[in-house]
Amino acid sequence: MWDFVVDRREQLLINAWNHAYLVILAVLFATVIAVVLAVVVTRLPKVEPVANAVSAAGLTIPSFALIGLLLPVTGLGDVTALVAVTFYAVLPILRNAIVGLQGVEPGLVESARGMGMSEPMTLLRIKLPLAWPVILSGIRVSLQMSMGVAAIAAYVLGPGLGAWIFQGLTQVGGKNAVNYALSATIGIVLLALILDLALLLVGRLTTSKGVRV
Repeated sequence: MWDFVVDRREQLLINAWNHAYLVILAVLFATVIAVVLAVVVTRLPKVEPVANAVSAAGLTIPSFALIGLLLPVTGLGDVTALVAVTFYAVLPILRNAIVGLQGVEPGLVESARGMGMSEPMTLLRIKLPLAWPVILSGIRVSLQMSMGVAAIAAYVLGPGLGAWIFQGLTQVGGKNAVNYALSATIGIVLLALILDLALLLVGRLTTSKGVRV
């Protein structure tokens, strides 16, 4: 397999880059969507059971079924892949964001308001920084999950390492079938580990020492 990887290293690197780009972009979109929804949910407590139920049910939807629903609307290509990966990426971040925002000490919020902070300023300077470690944990889970989901993107001609996995499956019994599938799978695992380490570093840089302690 080593010779196979060396001979196709350029294409492998391109596929790995596209795979990572798709996942990072989807997780970024998902983070914004999840945090906005979490803010709404924490301001409207009656909506929380619905949000939790939807996030739990969403994870049970098979990725192929979701792609089948999206195809008539978004067609083949990158858009369908991005929407599908973003959909799944939102769910774990949303649940953690709700928990994180609800875990902020009410006394701190009241103190901030007593100092004259507006609601948006309290959210940006008090609630989100304190909830950030919990939100980041959800982002890490989301990223790991999205790495696998992004492989399905090849089914709709999306970017990434999934193309080699599908190529290997369609050539079962062929000379390089196992090499295609195995090298892509190992590539996805390595990307997941690298990006998780990157998120750990981001967490160290973006979390105040007082919150870490």
